[in-house]
Amino acid sequence: MSHVGIRTTQRPNPDQVLVDIADYVCEYDITSEEAYSTARYCLMDSLACAMLAMKFPGCTRLLGPMVPGAEMLNGARVPGTSFQLEPAQAAFNLGVLIRYLDFNDTWLAAEWGHPSDNLGAILAVADHVSHRNISGGKAPLTMRHVLAAMIKAHEIQGILALENSFNRVGLDHVLLVRVASTAVVTRMLGGTRDQVIDAVSNAWIDGGALRTYRHAPNTGSRKSWAAGDACRRAVTLALLVLRGEMGYPSALTAGVWGFYDVLFKGKPFQFQRPYGSYVMENVLFKISFPAEFHAQTAVECAMTLHPKVKDRIDEIQRITIETQEAGSRIIDKTGPLDNYADRDHCIQYMVAAPLIFGALTAQSYNDDVAADPRIDALREKMEVSENEKFTTEYFDPQKRGIGNAVQVFFKDGSSTERVEVSYPIGHRRRRGDGIPLLVDKFRGAVAAHFGPARASEIEGVCSSQDELERMPVPDFVDEWVK
Repeated sequence: MSHVGIRTTQRPNPDQVLVDIADYVCEYDITSEEAYSTARYCLMDSLACAMLAMKFPGCTRLLGPMVPGAEMLNGARVPGTSFQLEPAQAAFNLGVLIRYLDFNDTWLAAEWGHPSDNLGAILAVADHVSHRNISGGKAPLTMRHVLAAMIKAHEIQGILALENSFNRVGLDHVLLVRVASTAVVTRMLGGTRDQVIDAVSNAWIDGGALRTYRHAPNTGSRKSWAAGDACRRAVTLALLVLRGEMGYPSALTAGVWGFYDVLFKGKPFQFQRPYGSYVMENVLFKISFPAEFHAQTAVECAMTLHPKVKDRIDEIQRITIETQEAGSRIIDKTGPLDNYADRDHCIQYMVAAPLIFGALTAQSYNDDVAADPRIDALREKMEVSENEKFTTEYFDPQKRGIGNAVQVFFKDGSSTERVEVSYPIGHRRRRGDGIPLLVDKFRGAVAAHFGPARASEIEGVCSSQDELERMPVPDFVDEWVK
């Protein structure tokens, strides 16, 4: 630990990390059309995930005001519902909906996470600010403002994640959602550069949630609302600072008491590149499978093998799964899987289900499916190992691969071919294949919640980049209100 400066009362200049985030949020002009286009698809995908989550009682019981009846006239609306809430609780609601099924976008690096989690805070605040503006005779925000905020939140979360592993010190990646969302919504609410610095300093001082709820033997449903909680906290911190609450300039670097010394083993953050639009341009979409992203290509391998093994499940002797170091470390699980959250973070389960059934959906993790004895029987026959090539390509900024390989061996000595997939369907290198499927995912999710006619109207709103960007935020949210 560093003890420099503990005895002085001289208030230091803000940490450079705080300054860089604030300068980016307040001054950087996004010129990448690819980033804006990808952000539109990210918006569609995130709201599709939210609509799909509405079918799960475990999710819907979390929605609404914290206290029944505590809704707010002209409050921030929650897409897919009739709720109007104060903006922090609205951010929690939408954050929960987007993240609940583990089906929204992903970023993989030294730290992983789901940058579209930030949309919970961004859209809630955009709706709130727009209503505030209208009541004051000013123009509402447009959806281009929302897309720009999404790009910047993605960038802050993703750039911090490139070289800094929070999971290795036991912290959950949702702390990066809190930091990124705090920065962008403080600015959306009218905050100055100094107020963004102050708000972000408070976000770091909050520390981080432990990853306890993501790992055996404590895996549980908190992982499905943790990002919503981060969104809610971000909005709360932004509103407090805009009321005059102070910041803490050396929140990261303060000796003994700062984030680095307390929670990061005394090491300062490392940065691979400056903030721009890299993360949104390279973000990974979960299109085909609601599965932890390190296993996405393993599921694709299993789907390829399904026709060759579906009639020979009882003849299988062993199954080999090659994955990246991160996949081997966080989703290689043996033993009982107690709940949905346990199963969708187990690579063996995510390979066994499609080998048997030829599909992996959100329902595949439910208790009734998990009760099929063939799943655990196959899990016991699986050998998971790290493939160093997959790990190298995972960290290569030019490739950003997420490779897996699966091969099935039978009791008679025969085997399937070894199936390897390096890039999932949601990867930037497969955008041409992935975007039509993403639109299909959006169309199906919205129709299932609103019905075909209303879904067609909503799809029309989202289908044109120029028209969407010009659309006032309240008009967009109106389309999604029950």
